[in-house]
Amino acid sequence: MPEGPEIRRAADRLNQAVQGRPLEHVYLPFPALRRYGTRLKRATIQAFTPHGKALLTHFDNGLTLYSHNQLYGLWENTRIGAPYLKGRQLRLELGTAGQVVRLYSATDVKFWKTDSLKHHPFLVKLGPDILDPDLSTTRISERCLEPRFRNQTLGALLLNQTFLAGLGNYLRTEILFVAELNPEWRPLQLSVDQRFNLADAALTLSRQSYDTGGITLNIGQAERLKRSGATFEDHRFWIFDRSGLPCYRCATPIAVRAVGGRRLYYCASCQPKPQI
Repeated sequence: MPEGPEIRRAADRLNQAVQGRPLEHVYLPFPALRRYGTRLKRATIQAFTPHGKALLTHFDNGLTLYSHNQLYGLWENTRIGAPYLKGRQLRLELGTAGQVVRLYSATDVKFWKTDSLKHHPFLVKLGPDILDPDLSTTRISERCLEPRFRNQTLGALLLNQTFLAGLGNYLRTEILFVAELNPEWRPLQLSVDQRFNLADAALTLSRQSYDTGGITLNIGQAERLKRSGATFEDHRFWIFDRSGLPCYRCATPIAVRAVGGRRLYYCASCQPKPQI
C-alpha cells in the first residue's frame, strides 16, 4: 500500500499535469461517480492535496473527490489518447489540453461537497499528516503521551492513522530501527530522549523518503550500494524486506515477524526488548 511520501509525490505529479487548467474531457466509468459528469465539464482542478494516505481532488465548483488507493489504487498522468494500463480497472479520467490524469482500481472513491469534508468519517479521525511542514518533534513527542496512545505498543502505534497519518509498513520498520526501539516498547515506558528519537526518526525518514522517491537508508550508504550495482530495491532500506541479511550497523541477521497483521522487520541487537 502506498504510504504518505508516495501519495504526496503522486499529488505533485498530478498538480503539475492539470492543476489550474479547465477540464476538456471527463470520463467516469465507475458507477458511483457517473452522475457528476455534467458538473465537472469545464470545471478546473484547483489542487490535489494529500492527507496521510488519502488524496483530495479539489474542483472550483464546490466539489472535492476523496480517494484512497488502499492496496491496488493508482493515479496516472499521461498524454491524451495513451493506452490504458493493463490489468487495472479505470475509475475516472480527467483531461485538459494535452494532459490526462487517470485513477485505476481504487475502491474508496467518492465526491463530496468541499464544505462538508469536515464531516468525512475517515478524515475526521486522522492525526496530523507526517509530511505537514508544521509538524514538529515536540508535537509528536507530546502525542505519544496522550491517554489514547501511551499504552499502545510502538509496533501498533505507528500504523495507527489517528496518531500520525501517512505512516505505513515500511516507514514503521525503518523508524523503529533508526530510533533503536523494539516494537514491543510502549510510549509510557520511553525516556524523554527515546521519545525525541522516535519523533525525529518519524519526521526525518518520512521527509527523506518523499525527497528521494522512497529511500530511507543513509544517503551516503545508499549511493555506495548503488555504485556497486545494487538495484533500487536493494539500496532503499536499512532493514525492511531484508530478512536474514546482515544489519548494516552490527551484522546481526535481520528478523521478521507479524505485528498488527503486517510484516515487521527488526534487528534483535540494535533494538533490544524492554526490560519488564
